Amino acid sequence: MHRKLLVAGVAATAILLAGCSSSSTSSTSSAAPAASDSALASATDAAPAVTTDDSNCGDPASYCVGLVTDTGKVDDKSFNQSAWEGAQSAAKELGAFSKYIESTDPKDFASNIQQFVDKKYDVIVTVGFLMGEAATAAATANPTIQFIGVDQFQAKAIPNLTGLIFDEDKAGYAAGYLAGLVTKSGKVGAVLGTDTVPPVKKFGEGYRNGVMAANPAAKVTVVYHDPNNAFNDPEWGAAEAKKQLAQGADVIFGAGGNTGNGALIEIAKAPGAGSTVFCIGVDTDQYLTVPQAQKCLLTSAQKLLVQGTGDLVLLAAQGKAPGGNYVGNVSLADYHDTASAVSAEITDKVKAVIAGLSDGSIQTGVKLG
Repeated sequence: MHRKLLVAGVAATAILLAGCSSSSTSSTSSAAPAASDSALASATDAAPAVTTDDSNCGDPASYCVGLVTDTGKVDDKSFNQSAWEGAQSAAKELGAFSKYIESTDPKDFASNIQQFVDKKYDVIVTVGFLMGEAATAAATANPTIQFIGVDQFQAKAIPNLTGLIFDEDKAGYAAGYLAGLVTKSGKVGAVLGTDTVPPVKKFGEGYRNGVMAANPAAKVTVVYHDPNNAFNDPEWGAAEAKKQLAQGADVIFGAGGNTGNGALIEIAKAPGAGSTVFCIGVDTDQYLTVPQAQKCLLTSAQKLLVQGTGDLVLLAAQGKAPGGNYVGNVSLADYHDTASAVSAEITDKVKAVIAGLSDGSIQTGVKLG
């Protein structure tokens, strides 16, 4: 049975709790140690020579890591940025060259990937569920190149394609449970990217179920963006957050790249932000990546993307990246400046729920399909 972690942010101390992956197939691997542990050390021992530009890609003495972003920017303070930071970190440990290409439209995915293929990059990281089809086609056509699909579930294993996936419903449920305990108005909300992307829906529905488990009398408003421009529409995110605030919501989850960031930043402007009104971030500890939201940020429902992407690049350099799926770690971030709003009793209850999610005694109730 595979092992992974769910981490709770409590005051300034992170609590690590081990959990189990339900998969028993050979195409799914558990999360490796953090990048500073054994995987990194053994990869570094056999590190290729430093490459200063991609003109040497394809040379056995060089190692090249390319990343293609989803339609958000590489500095989106969220998904693309975290994956790029992980790829960069691993490349640095390997003495490798790394480069990214930003996608502005889904129709560019295949051609952007092909740029790295033509340059003979060793590893190509593609970010986001929407790029899954293009990544699968490229991996099938180029069996000597290792592909890493961030947030891309692999229904059928391809030897040179690893899908980095997460239990978003667990992170969402834990965040929702916290929101259900913290709310004073009994009204909480969520402003999300499109529910046509399974990880987003898992976050949102996990959050909804977590709120109701903690506070069955609460009213939960969850809104999803339409598929078009779902992750790069901060104006829509801000407008929807403003609506929910006007309706009395005092804890709101923002998840969906720049769209979710727009919601967080809007909530931080509200009267009572950080004392009676709170926001919850996603993907990374957004206290560190969206400083405009720090005032209201209660926590973030994290996918440890930096760690997961970095670990897979290191495994690829060793020829050990698995075909199929690889389950990354999830967590709740620190409470940071809003810690005073979370009582010791709430802290203990959230810890207990996280432990239950980790050992399987608590189920999120989220089923897609």
